[in-house]
Amino acid sequence: MGRLISLLAALTLIAACQNQSQPAPTPKPSPTPHIAPAAAILQASDVPPGLGGCAGNGAIDAYIAALQGSNPSEAGKVTDEWLQLVDGGARAGAISVFASAQSACANELGATPSAKAIASFIAQFVDEGQADRAWEAGVFGFVPPAPGQLTPGLILGISTGLGPRSFTYERPSVRLACWRHGVFVALVVVSNLDAATFTTAATAIDHRLN
Repeated sequence: MGRLISLLAALTLIAACQNQSQPAPTPKPSPTPHIAPAAAILQASDVPPGLGGCAGNGAIDAYIAALQGSNPSEAGKVTDEWLQLVDGGARAGAISVFASAQSACANELGATPSAKAIASFIAQFVDEGQADRAWEAGVFGFVPPAPGQLTPGLILGISTGLGPRSFTYERPSVRLACWRHGVFVALVVVSNLDAATFTTAATAIDHRLN
């Protein structure tokens, strides 16, 4: 019995020493909140000089409301596109358009034959699965091409520099990028601007998404 008591005492002492030597667990850091779409879209500091911001730049609802005053038909189309994304799980969205002529602001994503313009749109989803399905279905009517349907100027996947779930289309007068980054789907459309401006804009947005 005395030996048993001594053994238990020794085990208790060892356990106490081990407990004392163990560092206190480090609390897990809180996850970094996702950036808001309105903060991730193109800002005035991202675009070349000479392009002015269009009314309503920011949250998608404000953009639609501003567009309703200048082009109700286009506002209706944007509303329909946005509601499709909402049905697919979008929880927030934002859009910005910058153009060399304010008249271009009433057009789809600022696109005109002559005015210089750059537009961006970002939708945030609840999870990556929803974002991926939305990207596959198409954003504002821009659907990723099938791998066997590539045409000149069209690039699909990691060669775009925007990740595996991306595609870009470049022609002299219009350049487009659409991609999925985490829980976000992003779109950039450039009209009558050079390739360097287009690449810089898409990269700036992609670096902000988290």
